Amino acid sequence: MTVPLASGRDADVYALDAHRVLRRYRAGGDVRPEADVMRYLHRLGYPVPEVWRAEGCELELTRLSGPTLTEALRDGDIDVRTGADVLADLHRRLHALPARLSDDPADRVLHLDLHPGNILLTEDAPVVIDWRNTAEGPPELDTTTTALILAEVATDPGEPLAATAEQLLADFLAEVGTAGLLDEAVALRARTGPHGPDTLARAAALVARVGRG
Repeated sequence: MTVPLASGRDADVYALDAHRVLRRYRAGGDVRPEADVMRYLHRLGYPVPEVWRAEGCELELTRLSGPTLTEALRDGDIDVRTGADVLADLHRRLHALPARLSDDPADRVLHLDLHPGNILLTEDAPVVIDWRNTAEGPPELDTTTTALILAEVATDPGEPLAATAEQLLADFLAEVGTAGLLDEAVALRARTGPHGPDTLARAAALVARVGRG
């Protein structure tokens, strides 16, 4: 288990065997809140990896095979319109479920990092991974955060998938409607994302422009 199977911004994933992987956060922390949400969603039939163990900074999960939606778009295995449908459908299905903790009937479980890189296209169905940022609140914050993440890619002049991301953004917003709570989404990404205020301002401007359509 010395070489990661995959690595993200915050965590490394190691293969334990043919059926399970270990996700370990490099900065430590407590994975139990993330695991509790994933177990809750799994019981309700939402497509998340099954959690086998959650302890400290480690999550033991069912091993899944398949490309990410980002990889499938990059390789031309899926077209942008279909990719937007997948993304919007996963949001709709998530936000149709009741919140786990909140007493507000309008609140839902939010992923808050639901972008093509966190969707695995398994043989059976798309599966949503990386629930580190999960919270509860208005569904529109979740969809707008996704739109903002797509716009961050679309406004990066050095990003090979910039044009794809911009079209995906337009098709996604056409599916989910206008992007409200944009200021709140920008504040969230300032805390949890990799970009500074200039990048976020450009991305927010694109979301607002495309959202007005």
